[in-house]
Amino acid sequence: MGCGPSIPEKYSIRGKGRKRRSIIHEVAVFVPTIRIPVASDIAHPLRGIVFKDLVDRLSTLRAHVVALAEEIYSADVSAVQELQHALEEYLPVVLGLTMKESRLESSVQFRWKTLDDDQECCLASAWYEVFSVVHMMAMLALFEANLLLIPKNSQVGGERKVSEDAKKDVVDSLLRASGCLDYSVHRILAQIPAQVKKSFPSYLQEGMLEAISIQALAQCVEIQLGLASECEKATLSVKRRLACEQVSYFSQAHYCLSGCDTSDSYGKKLLLFLKWKCMEAKAVAYYYHGLVLDKGGEPANHISAVCCLSAADDILSDSKRACLSFCLANPVTRVPPPWGVMKNMHKKIPDVAYKKFQVYGHLFEQNKNSTLQSVPDLPEFALSLRPEGYELPSTDSIWENVNGQPQIQSLKEHLNDGEDEVDLK
Repeated sequence: MGCGPSIPEKYSIRGKGRKRRSIIHEVAVFVPTIRIPVASDIAHPLRGIVFKDLVDRLSTLRAHVVALAEEIYSADVSAVQELQHALEEYLPVVLGLTMKESRLESSVQFRWKTLDDDQECCLASAWYEVFSVVHMMAMLALFEANLLLIPKNSQVGGERKVSEDAKKDVVDSLLRASGCLDYSVHRILAQIPAQVKKSFPSYLQEGMLEAISIQALAQCVEIQLGLASECEKATLSVKRRLACEQVSYFSQAHYCLSGCDTSDSYGKKLLLFLKWKCMEAKAVAYYYHGLVLDKGGEPANHISAVCCLSAADDILSDSKRACLSFCLANPVTRVPPPWGVMKNMHKKIPDVAYKKFQVYGHLFEQNKNSTLQSVPDLPEFALSLRPEGYELPSTDSIWENVNGQPQIQSLKEHLNDGEDEVDLK
């Protein structure tokens, strides 16, 4: 299990005491997995070291995130945004544990689990907690993008009707997800001791995080290309450029996984998704490249155009099989209807390839031994998108004057703490 939209829904409060039922969903934006925090004992390790008000605030904010996160897979966009806000409130406070002067970085055991299959990872590292929060913010941004592209009122297997404004919101969510993951890889992971990172599950490998970050950029271009295909003012050259950029992004994401362990269900599903989407992008890129080349007046242009269109048709057929392989891999997902630029390509590409060969087939007979009959390379363009800039917030002011030294408590405060401990038991 590893694809956000295909996770079984839970029919219980915070997932306790009830069985899960598998529901097969569609995927527009791939969400490898969402990890959520599990209730952890924060108060006991910090008691007597930091002020009680600070401990209470830290515990309360984290508990609020835990409560909201359990039901996220059955949530709508507003609930996802509420959880994002809760994480943003919690992050500046938990950052205080990472301050060198607090000397508390390894004082608390933080527990996280995957929501779909309850794989748990518990580590005594505040930087692990910060990393997990930012990672969750990225996954929620992907999840939100998927919700926007597959409205709950849409018919199963039917055409997706998504407004242009909603598509722009999807692009914003994807760029935000990419930025969070990019910052996590290059800035936060560097703060986590190597010994701690050895205990990370395979789906938190750097290469896998980089792949998902670039995947988000690729899907931004996918949205842009879909909008361009519906715009009469968009030229063939613009559409070709976007299609070629999409190929580059998906290829880069696929390459990032080359050094990763993808033997588990998370890795396999992501690998198959990138393979499928890369094939789709190549089919579209060769289609538009062929149409651009066909504008030339020389026989060589027409021959190259037919070669490109024939390649597009072949790759499109392969992409359909790749899509099926992705959908059948665990967790099983529904075969999606063609959307965006692909909505018309399944008919356009084979039709145009056939018609162009009918018109220019005689040129192939005249140039049997010509090197022109090989498929030309796709043009390369400078990539236009970068991950959205992300920075950690400033540490909450509540941490001022905390030095990690034991705090002197009054007898009344000490007795109250003791009563709280008894209540917990």
